[in-house]
Amino acid sequence: MNICVIGTGYVGLVAGTCLAESGNEVVCVDVDESKINKLKKGESPIYERGLEELLERNVKEGRLRFSTRLEEGVPEAEVVFIAVGTPPGEDGAADLSAIFAVAEGVADLVSDGTVVVIKSTVPVGTTERVGETIAGRTKASFDMVMNPEFMKEGAAVDDFMKPDRVVLGTKSEKAAKLMTELYEPFVRTEKPILVMEPNSAEMTKYAANSLLATKISFINEIASICESLDADVNDVRRGIGFDARIGFQFLFPGLGYGGSCFPKDVDALVRTASASGAEPAVLKAVQLVNRAQRERMAARILGHFPDGIKDPIAIWGLSFKPQTDDVREAPSLDIIRALLKAGAEVRAYDPVAGENAEKELGDQVIFCDTAYEALGGAVALVIVTEWNEFRRPNFKRMKSLMKSPVIFDGRNLYDPASMAERGFTYFSVGRRTVRPE
Repeated sequence: MNICVIGTGYVGLVAGTCLAESGNEVVCVDVDESKINKLKKGESPIYERGLEELLERNVKEGRLRFSTRLEEGVPEAEVVFIAVGTPPGEDGAADLSAIFAVAEGVADLVSDGTVVVIKSTVPVGTTERVGETIAGRTKASFDMVMNPEFMKEGAAVDDFMKPDRVVLGTKSEKAAKLMTELYEPFVRTEKPILVMEPNSAEMTKYAANSLLATKISFINEIASICESLDADVNDVRRGIGFDARIGFQFLFPGLGYGGSCFPKDVDALVRTASASGAEPAVLKAVQLVNRAQRERMAARILGHFPDGIKDPIAIWGLSFKPQTDDVREAPSLDIIRALLKAGAEVRAYDPVAGENAEKELGDQVIFCDTAYEALGGAVALVIVTEWNEFRRPNFKRMKSLMKSPVIFDGRNLYDPASMAERGFTYFSVGRRTVRPE
């Protein structure tokens, strides 16, 4: 098929590249000229595992093209995907200005029979409103589809190529049939393609992300209670996770969720629910627990140094999760800012997110090239992101580099008893603090 994808962020770029990989002719359009020039060379502007290889191959073979002009993609497209950002506004509600600006541009170029698909995360009722906007500016016949994405940053290519399910929200049987044909190569292992009303598809996306965020906040609240009652949250997690009704996914205590999806989607659903007269009490609690989790870690670090922090603090991990360079709403930023406010010198390392973190923090932080470099003279190490390279470090080397062997582990990477044997004072989340004998 001929496909146009508008927007080359995580969602649009991954979707466009994967659709080209399955044999479609894809044109990706974005207003950012520098990004488009980079993409034309087969260079990915984001770090996403497996993406650059697919990007290079499909650009080289001519199935994937990039442009700053809608005119180069929309008129010939059988399917037009809208995948632009919907960032939170000042009140927490989703900002849909880019969605409707694109809708007007599409309306001026769309051809008869085109299927217009919203891939962005949008509040309930948006697909219908976008359809009305386009219809008000064109005489061409078209169909609307809401097709929410369920891609995890760091595993987005795999999630698109091997989805758990595909959700299509449309009132058109014709559009549903065409979209089913488009997605069939990705669901050959009998994963379902679910067709429903657009409003239900929009709500499905928010409900999925909000439930996952709820599981994260739930286990973090349990971790806080465990600390108060001298219980071990890891034992508790195992005790409940083997229950098939609960499972282990997203039940890892830590510093809370971040990134571009969970924070804004929970906020947006809270706003939408409140505006409709519903009271989203659980979701509001999820937000409060998530904010409190990083504040607790910062307070714990500062509390360990009642006379002030006179030597460097090392930070391992800046991205909001492993396998991505995304620092949006990352716990690291809040913790580092609290340390800086207290007058601490911060030395930080992340395998890929240093450049993005530097854009947020500037020269207030010393960004290091290796994990061990960050430890030089440090009175404590704070582990914020659970990159694999942090799981089995050289503890003897760490201890020799640090001024005092203190670790605040926000991801529970190590065994407390083993850390005490190695001579570390070790703080973790929801587990007993250990100190060397």
